[in-house]
Amino acid sequence: MAKLTPLMLIPPVAFAALAVLFMSGLGRDDPNALPSTLVGSPAPVLELTPLADLPLMLDDDIRQKGVKLVNFWASWCAPCRAEHPNLKKLQESGVAIYGVNEKDKEADALKFLEELGNPYLAIGQDANGRQAINWGVYGVPETFVIDGKGIILLRFPGPITERVMKETILPAMAKASE
Repeated sequence: MAKLTPLMLIPPVAFAALAVLFMSGLGRDDPNALPSTLVGSPAPVLELTPLADLPLMLDDDIRQKGVKLVNFWASWCAPCRAEHPNLKKLQESGVAIYGVNEKDKEADALKFLEELGNPYLAIGQDANGRQAINWGVYGVPETFVIDGKGIILLRFPGPITERVMKETILPAMAKASE
């Protein structure tokens, strides 16, 4: 029988460690959830540039009374196009939505809004992506529910589908209104 050496123990120990790591990952509530340290904190200051002659989103807008959404989007983003009809539905139901156009060409952003409609009360450009970094945005689209004190209550990464709107966004807004 072969004599056991310390080097022979490395593969089974490494395998056991990886198995424990993978199993602990399976226990998370939502493995696709991207954590945000900003939830429960005041929204970071927004400094945006105008998008043509559309109303400019100011930092004061997100600190006004009432629940609102801040939506980071871009014309080159296919999921942004997919979520746009749901943003329009929210707007038509009276939801205040503010847009941050992310790393986009002005002409492309305007064409996108002309084609699909503009659901935003006000909008601004984040041409260099600095505001997205400050807000912890992983990618567009990304939407934040903000309460009447400017506190972030929810961060939703990805497109707002009909299901997300009903099961996540609207309940968070209702809770914020309480």
